[in-house]
Amino acid sequence: MPPQAGGQHSPRHRTWTPPWPLDLGLTLGPLRRGPADPTYRATPDGAFWRTCRTPEGPGTLRVTARGGTVEADAWGAGADWLLDRLPVLLGSLDEPDAFTPRHRLLAVTRRRRPGLRLLRTGLVLESLIPSILEQKVTTDEAYRAWRLLVRAYGEPAPGAPAELRLAVVPEPRTWALVPSWEWHRAGVDGKRSATVLRAVRVARRLEEAAGMEPEAARRRLELVPGIGPWTSAETVQRSNGAPDAVSTGDYHLPGIIGHALADRRDADDAQMLELLEPYAGQRHRAARLVLLSGRTPPRRAPRMTPRDIAPL
Repeated sequence: MPPQAGGQHSPRHRTWTPPWPLDLGLTLGPLRRGPADPTYRATPDGAFWRTCRTPEGPGTLRVTARGGTVEADAWGAGADWLLDRLPVLLGSLDEPDAFTPRHRLLAVTRRRRPGLRLLRTGLVLESLIPSILEQKVTTDEAYRAWRLLVRAYGEPAPGAPAELRLAVVPEPRTWALVPSWEWHRAGVDGKRSATVLRAVRVARRLEEAAGMEPEAARRRLELVPGIGPWTSAETVQRSNGAPDAVSTGDYHLPGIIGHALADRRDADDAQMLELLEPYAGQRHRAARLVLLSGRTPPRRAPRMTPRDIAPL
């Protein structure tokens, strides 16, 4: 994909002042899939860039915060859609006051991170597909696959500076036409690529899940073979702003939660859910606060070894 020409079209603009503290980096951070994600970039001037495929078409959003005021510019066919939903994206529907910390670590972390809001994109596939790519592999492998596939099959991000190398995720039909050897070249095995293909065939029905209650949305996603509880949770956390969606089946999360809340670094999913039970309705927020606390168990074993599927 050639570098996009940025700035040739005038952006649409919106100013919004949230009535509560807002940390853009913490709030938008879950959208970032690795340091070279073609759909997300944080720049030295304090701006956050995001590209997506809205119901109105491709769009690019640039967001900054100064003195409690959010300034947003948007380009492309999806510009109006992005600006209309800006408060929702940045957590206006989130209810952090519904969370009552019952552990000192969570209370301290919450006090130190008052600007954390749970975002809500209103878009499913853009979070579902990278979550599928992250199944059962290292994060580096998944980030590489996402980067290669979006840059190869996405389209230039409208209005974005060329040096940022931003791209808009492919539309469902384009995902469906990716050749098998390109999945292989990106390090994606047949099981994950087949799951992506099944998902994009019912893209419209899956996108409807963004307007559902999180549990109903997860049930709809899990009707697609290959999409299980971990993948559906990782998706609705972003698309629906789900405060209670716990990523069970995660390689690291149970041990991190167990270590932080009960000094049980070998905790499994059942033990993690037991520890999070006092936060029912807000378990994802509790997990986010644990991760933000920085209290993780010391490493005892080598990192998970990346797989090489080239010989397969």
